[in-house]
Amino acid sequence: MTRPGWIATLLAALLGATMLAGCSGDDSSDDDGTLTVWSLENQADRVAATQKVIAEFTKSTGIKVKYVGIDENQFSKLITAAAAGGDLPDVMGAIPLSALWSLNANELLDTGAANDVLKVLGTDTFNERALTLTKDGDKPLGVPSDAWAQLLFYRTDLFRKAGLDAPDTYRKITAAARKLTTGGQVGITSATVANDAFTAQTFEHLALGNGCEMVDDSGKVTIGSKQCVDAFSFYQDLISSGSVKGAQSVDSTRATYFSGRAAMVIWSSFLLDELAGLRADALPNCPQCKSDPTFLAKNTGVVTAIEGTDSPKPAQFGEVVSWAISATAQTDDAKKFVQFMMSSGYTRWLGQAPEGKVPVRTGDSSNKNAYVDAWRKLPAGVDKKAPLATVYPAALVDQLVSSVDTFDRWGIEQGQGKLVGAALGELPVAKAVNALTSGQIDASEAAKRCDDQISDIKKSLE
Repeated sequence: MTRPGWIATLLAALLGATMLAGCSGDDSSDDDGTLTVWSLENQADRVAATQKVIAEFTKSTGIKVKYVGIDENQFSKLITAAAAGGDLPDVMGAIPLSALWSLNANELLDTGAANDVLKVLGTDTFNERALTLTKDGDKPLGVPSDAWAQLLFYRTDLFRKAGLDAPDTYRKITAAARKLTTGGQVGITSATVANDAFTAQTFEHLALGNGCEMVDDSGKVTIGSKQCVDAFSFYQDLISSGSVKGAQSVDSTRATYFSGRAAMVIWSSFLLDELAGLRADALPNCPQCKSDPTFLAKNTGVVTAIEGTDSPKPAQFGEVVSWAISATAQTDDAKKFVQFMMSSGYTRWLGQAPEGKVPVRTGDSSNKNAYVDAWRKLPAGVDKKAPLATVYPAALVDQLVSSVDTFDRWGIEQGQGKLVGAALGELPVAKAVNALTSGQIDASEAAKRCDDQISDIKKSLE
């Protein structure tokens, strides 16, 4: 699960929502003062687990909570209706960066309340990069709760046999893709379909390491830059010389790697439980996996940040999700709830899916690593359960924790979260990647198309 662009339709919906300046401060709650909490963690087992934590919160505080799991594809419709009717939930959970910025741009957040929570918890107990990505200048937009990382997974056994270094630069990735494409095997499988945010996320992951940005600090669209042209050229060469034929999707890339036919794949950290054979609906089926279901897990390494040719600064795509307190919340109760979920309830919140919920609050005032240490022991998986640290080398788990430090995102720190959300809706990058890798256009035209289309989107938002 990569949590791709449900934000795609959120921005357009929010732009048509009625602003809440005249709404009362308690419209979002039930008449009896119950706190209303929406969360995008809506799977039945996760809802049940969270409700147990909430029961403890209610017992200790006396504050009743109505917890609603929201389908990510329905969130935009529901939040728009709630905003227009002055009936926002008090708290929203698992909110991705683009949505957080869009909610703030439409004045739907109580950022002062988020700041108060962070002060109580201690900003020094949070990952600094997560705090930066969730702030507009000095103003926190929400309370960052956890993260998932975009990663390059690679077959350590094949790399070792071929005498190849870990693929952490454009040059090394290209060299490995070419050398390991032989017979029925390809060097890499990576997304190319036009209608999926996963393709845009994959390209952004690689482009960031080359200094390719969607916009500059002034907000000017810069995806037509040399750095971006070179990133498109790299991707085109990678797919043409070392990958499978035809359009590749989030499902097909995983299937190709799991079958043992690809030496590398770019996917999110949500792959880790599946790779370890902990989900029955997505099991590795490589030839060696028949006798050893954990073969791929044992012989897979990960690269977090990637370095391009035009920039000496490695970077990676990653998602930080947050607790957000709404502009019409019962503020004191909402703050107490978020504080509880980020302290007494935090480990169990992370335990819903440890492979995709990397802690961004590392510890507390008494132990700076308390939550990271607890997270390492949390069982991952669906049909089978096992802590990641018992399946993967300690170094790989360490990489996952530290990967948040190199997270970057187009447009976020430049204050262009609304533009990012709108671009996810129209998918100009994914469409350009598809046209590029299918031979319809070259790298220069791909960058120009994206620049023109994103510039048009930006104008429509002004």
